[in-house]
Amino acid sequence: MVGELVAVDRDWLAARLGEGPEPLAQRTRTLVEESGSADSLPDRLAAAAAHALDHALQVGASRAAALDLLAADALVTLALEAIAEERPADLAAFARSVRGGERPA
Repeated sequence: MVGELVAVDRDWLAARLGEGPEPLAQRTRTLVEESGSADSLPDRLAAAAAHALDHALQVGASRAAALDLLAADALVTLALEAIAEERPADLAAFARSVRGGERPA
């Protein structure tokens, strides 16, 4: 599944990115596609957020990092929204794992 989202995940993501700026939406989609496979959409989104942040840190303090920082923020928000929809009882633990830097598989 690396590089591919299942249709339901792609539709879920498209519905939430539809109203944002297109460059941010495109970067977010690309990061999710590059994030590899994970057992769930929330884990994949969290992994993509970590990837975006890593890339922004590699680029350094420049305008080039701005889009990745915005995408990382959006992806964390989306990951929390997804877990809240799929498994609300797991939201707090998931949020702690994202905040703590634990990377999903």
